[in-house]
Amino acid sequence: MIMELHEVFLTFVVPTIVFLVFLPKLMGFYAEKNVGSGKSKLPPGRRGLPIIGDSLNWYNAVASSHPPSFVEQQVARYGKIFSCNIFGKRAVVSADPNFNRFVMQNEGKLFKSSYPASFRNLVGKHGIITAQGGHQRKLHSIASNMMRLDKLKFHFLQDIQTVMDQTFTNLQDNQVILLQDHCRKVAINLMVKQLLGISSESEVDEMANLFSDFVDGCLSVPINVPGMAYHTAMKARESIISKIKNITEIHRKHMNASSHKSDSNVGDGVLKRLVEEESLADDDAAADFIINLLFAGNETTSKTMLFSVYFLTQNPKAMKQLLDEQCSLKKNNSNDEEMLTWEDYKAMPFTQCVIDETLRLGGIAIWLMREATDEVQYEDFTIPKGSFVVPFLSAVHLNEDIYSDRLAFDPWRWMMPENQDKRNWRSSRVFAPFGGGTRFCPGAELARLQIALFLHKFVTTFRWKQLKEDQMSFFPSARLVNGFQIQITRIGQQN
Repeated sequence: MIMELHEVFLTFVVPTIVFLVFLPKLMGFYAEKNVGSGKSKLPPGRRGLPIIGDSLNWYNAVASSHPPSFVEQQVARYGKIFSCNIFGKRAVVSADPNFNRFVMQNEGKLFKSSYPASFRNLVGKHGIITAQGGHQRKLHSIASNMMRLDKLKFHFLQDIQTVMDQTFTNLQDNQVILLQDHCRKVAINLMVKQLLGISSESEVDEMANLFSDFVDGCLSVPINVPGMAYHTAMKARESIISKIKNITEIHRKHMNASSHKSDSNVGDGVLKRLVEEESLADDDAAADFIINLLFAGNETTSKTMLFSVYFLTQNPKAMKQLLDEQCSLKKNNSNDEEMLTWEDYKAMPFTQCVIDETLRLGGIAIWLMREATDEVQYEDFTIPKGSFVVPFLSAVHLNEDIYSDRLAFDPWRWMMPENQDKRNWRSSRVFAPFGGGTRFCPGAELARLQIALFLHKFVTTFRWKQLKEDQMSFFPSARLVNGFQIQITRIGQQN
């Protein structure tokens, strides 16, 4: 029944949404100059259906567990770089790793990020996600500095494990849970603690609820009237911004009073360091900066936690090897209650392979949205100024010519010598789960640390049984359709 309703939604509701929301832009598109005319040689492709172009085919593919399927169909017909009509604009879509890297490396020069105004209004004009040019580079530099490896060891390692312990303590033996909901709660609690320094359970829960409304609105139809998810998200944004500014004021008062005594509910966090270092003197800019990190960090971390357990459940051999690795770390500790150290984290080679394979198969950033800021020449093609450019990262990650048995969850592929160059996700052409160029995710190392510590805690605390079949979907966001319903059994401490 759930799948039937899902199909009805895709068949009838999505077309209606596309028609109503994008109609003005779509009509404008046909009134514009034909970007493929004259001397410009766009990559080959098609316009698709009248008015809506290929938007429905695009949405149907993304709603499946294999999002590049539409792209692969077009690649077979037109080549790895092709054009089509989506989102009300003529778009150049790429499954070519070289062109994708070219686009990412020329961010701020030939291309800029392109998001709907409704999304920009939610995340804020001062945020790292939507900022452009020199302002974006400044924000990226601040974020990267806040999340350097030395700060991960000092500020985050213990906090992450503390939050994990608090979260898992509330789970009961033989309890039936939707792991998707719990992963989201863990990720939000982690980000609230790490970014804002909030430790009060009631304050964390309040922020988590507000942020849940905020995220839901980012993925909804942008109609700002009461009762609509987008309107609720805008109200949640106002509340979150207000709380961020209140915390900022608390930190500033402590500094002005030359007192290092913290508020009982507001401790160390990225926001405190922003205030102390005066990285962003403007409070509005600081609030947008934090809300952007909350959004980006929560989605990447929570869904990768979820998908990793989902894939491991389907692969008992991988599950056993990961469990053996994690239990060996506990055995090496003289005290079972002792938290893992940085050295323990670095001694998880197979766990890192599991994370990489999860990001390859179920990466959250399946495509990038860019716009050509000038006429761009690439090989034999001319991409006109203003064109929508979509590097489809997932199409590369699921390319059979690059990754044999591409749809199989195979963590061992990352242990093979011939794949070591691919694995360098900071510079690899064929593995870019955290983007690249000036917009490379500054929280990539933090996300991997959180996921590894989550896996350690979860697999050494529980056994579980999947109760309902499930599958991935990437519409309206990355998720498991049925929330991954499992029954957990607490196994206590490992000896």
